Amino acid sequence: MEWMLVTGLLAALWVGVDVVLLGSPYLFQIMYSQFLSVVGFILTYNLIPPFAEKLKARGLFGKDLNKPGKDVPVPEALGIIPGTVFLVCVILSQFMFSSDAVKLLEYNAGLLSICFMILLGFVDDVIDLAWRYKLMLPTFASLPLLIAYRGSTSILIPKWIASLMSIPHLINLGYFYHLYMGLLAIFCTNSINILAGVNGLEVGQSVVITVATILHNLLELFWSVEDGTADDNPFASMHLFSLLISFPFLACSLGLLCHNWYPSRVFVGDTFTYFAGMFFAVAGILGHFNKTLLLLFIPQLLNTILSLPQLLGVIPCPRHRIPRCNPNTGLLEPTPNLTLLNFTLRLFGPMTEKRLVQILLLFQVLCCAGGLVIRHYSSLMFFFV
Repeated sequence: MEWMLVTGLLAALWVGVDVVLLGSPYLFQIMYSQFLSVVGFILTYNLIPPFAEKLKARGLFGKDLNKPGKDVPVPEALGIIPGTVFLVCVILSQFMFSSDAVKLLEYNAGLLSICFMILLGFVDDVIDLAWRYKLMLPTFASLPLLIAYRGSTSILIPKWIASLMSIPHLINLGYFYHLYMGLLAIFCTNSINILAGVNGLEVGQSVVITVATILHNLLELFWSVEDGTADDNPFASMHLFSLLISFPFLACSLGLLCHNWYPSRVFVGDTFTYFAGMFFAVAGILGHFNKTLLLLFIPQLLNTILSLPQLLGVIPCPRHRIPRCNPNTGLLEPTPNLTLLNFTLRLFGPMTEKRLVQILLLFQVLCCAGGLVIRHYSSLMFFFV
């Protein structure tokens, strides 16, 4: 029943995008991306079972610590499949930017950054990298993206603040803006990685954020068509780029989620979390909505803030910070670790793993919806009044 509802909603989104942009110059490109995405979903869904067995045979498996039968091996690092299929899909979309050398450069730079993070994630799953490398390597992975970035480096200051402080309404940050984007890439790649530990959460939150990203880009493109600026609006082409890579990511993630939803038959590993994080950084930076992206990452931001004492070594940080399963009741109970998962269990009490994931994903949906409302309605008052 859950999957029928989710599939129906996403099918409506698929068709809705085409209906909203009917007659626009973007329609062919979007429909081509949607076609590749459907192929990507089918490939991801069907490739995971055989590759799961291959990875398990080579020792890449873990144990589901939240289940009573903890000795059952579960194949992990299956994020390599949607990551690879995604890269194939977006490579097949390159011809859409062949006439624009600048856009093609940005496109390839984004793909290079994503590919690097998929490789890093898989290496981490195989040899278990130390945290200092996990923080350092995304910095290098984001360099092609930052160097290729040709968008604005200016930010809007609310008029009432600008008047109060006697500063310009528009401020050019220059290289400081690039520094912010680099830090954003590091945050995205690690924030999804640490908000994890229960079946379906890593992929589920990524799916919700991607749907919000698609809706944001769709609204921006729709308004550019309505204003008659679709052909010469540079921001419209940026949002189109973000939309074209969001469809394959959503489809490949759904193919993985079918196998990773409770009770999970595979683990996604760090491969998927790093892949997803860098995808969002690329979509946000090259789509020119990197500040809006933070509004969609509120749960991840809260979890990171909660985790800081352990991540900085102020409080001991064990390898696994997940809740514990009570063998007598089968319910998850909070541990002393500082995570959003444990905070939720303290707030609502012990619950099943499936219910915990549902609550966290509902919170993600509400935060993303609130973020879109703030971006498209409240910001107009805040910045221009």
